[in-house]
Amino acid sequence: MIMKQKFDIVKSTCLPINIDNCNTDLIIPARYLASTTRDAKFFGDAFMRDLRFDAEGKPITDFVLNQPDYREAPKKGIHEIIVGGHNWGSGSSREHAAWAISGYGVRVVIATSFADIHRNNLLNCFVLPVEVSHDFHQELIASITSDPRTTVEVNVPEQTVTNLATGSKERFELNGYKKYCLMNALDDIDFLLEGRDKIEAWEQK
Repeated sequence: MIMKQKFDIVKSTCLPINIDNCNTDLIIPARYLASTTRDAKFFGDAFMRDLRFDAEGKPITDFVLNQPDYREAPKKGIHEIIVGGHNWGSGSSREHAAWAISGYGVRVVIATSFADIHRNNLLNCFVLPVEVSHDFHQELIASITSDPRTTVEVNVPEQTVTNLATGSKERFELNGYKKYCLMNALDDIDFLLEGRDKIEAWEQK
């Protein structure tokens, strides 16, 4: 179910889910964890389920993902980026939360901080967590609120994120190994297999 896509420059409009301490139970409710499917659409449909729909399955109109400017499903250049709040992905360490974000079509999550385990789960699911300063985050939210068509550019090779509405830019941290894997669409096993010849040569010695 993991969408292995090479990362270079992601340029997209954003989904402003500016919720501090947005925990993994909000990202995907616990009742979905018992499923044995690995279908991306199943987990994408479960993304933020209890914030998006009421108990009868009707859309909650005032939730951001149901508002006209953000209802369109993520696709290249449109809504591939979430702008979250502080401490995104807190709570339980369920990997399903990263599956849900990936399954929904999101490639980048921007926040002022991330729960450590969730950050790693995102990276393993080919979703890039980008940590920014409070000031940059506030400006970005203001830009999106003013104009939902605001576009953000995330440059993975240069490790920069730019608010194209204002020109403001920040550099973000990214582990060198994970950067290499993202840019080459490699998971951990792929990375090991890439060095198979070297491993076999070492074993022969």
